[in-house]
Amino acid sequence: MLPNAYPVEADVLLADADWPTFGWSDDVRPALAQAMAAGRPAALATLFEVGGSAPRGPGAQMLFVGNAATGYFSGDCIEGDVAGHARQVLEDGEPRRLHYGMGSPWIDIRLRCGGALHVLVERILPDSPPARALIAHARERTVCRWQSDGRDQQVLVGDGPLLDMSDEPLTIRRRYDPPRRLIVTGGDPGALALARLGHDARFETILVRPLGPEAPPPFPVAQYLREPVGEALERLGVDRWTAYVGATHEDEHDLGGCLAALRGGAGYVAMIGARSRAAARLAALEAAGATPEELARLQLSPGVPGLGKAPWEVATGILASVMQALNPARERA
Repeated sequence: MLPNAYPVEADVLLADADWPTFGWSDDVRPALAQAMAAGRPAALATLFEVGGSAPRGPGAQMLFVGNAATGYFSGDCIEGDVAGHARQVLEDGEPRRLHYGMGSPWIDIRLRCGGALHVLVERILPDSPPARALIAHARERTVCRWQSDGRDQQVLVGDGPLLDMSDEPLTIRRRYDPPRRLIVTGGDPGALALARLGHDARFETILVRPLGPEAPPPFPVAQYLREPVGEALERLGVDRWTAYVGATHEDEHDLGGCLAALRGGAGYVAMIGARSRAAARLAALEAAGATPEELARLQLSPGVPGLGKAPWEVATGILASVMQALNPARERA
């Protein structure tokens, strides 16, 4: 979501430019949904071509609503200028193709990486049917592609590369996967640290604590559930953009959760516990019907060795492993 919903615009092109925390949000869809709900147009900027070295790759996006932004391209080289063009696009509806760095007509904007960035900026109206479809696909956790030449905007159902394009006229097709989701079970300091980190890393984070406190956790999560783990996963559904980490330390909860996550095709499945319990846990899962292929995907010692055993150290290692597992093609922009 936008850190501050629509700051006073005045003459400021880019709010929070001194402290660009807007760059922490990589998925523009939450901000787009917020803009549409408020009845405000948005300017979508897509990085469609990169020459040489650059901080972000093709497919990276920014969204501008007034002078509020989500996402980043260059680490403070061009964001302010893109914001200026975005304001013009919001005013007149005419898409812009921007070229920065090598070969650019704007010699006063220097890219410290020495590369070249090409960006398409287009306006999305708050009643746009394609934008509504894009948000609906995210809600339904289905893959789609945004196809646009800057004026003719469509949402195509189905998979494809993260970004491809054609010329004359320039038309881009940008794939959107379901939001990355992290389901954590448990309530000890390690489980809570992982849930907190997951939220801060912009995962759709769900904390499940069977019969846990009625009061929600003292930090934001997408959902806090007190129901049995198996029931929660069955209701939520699991897919390859979901990571599941069982951390209740109770086999009655964690084993059922792992089995449901494995059978649902979760992209990452792990269970925290002592190494001495691993053999018994594998045997219990096998007896419950888990296949050898499923068991081979289960992480019983999750995380990155050597970081330490304090809650934040363990949680950091697990989240790093989750990020790697949910990016199998290494194509995140």
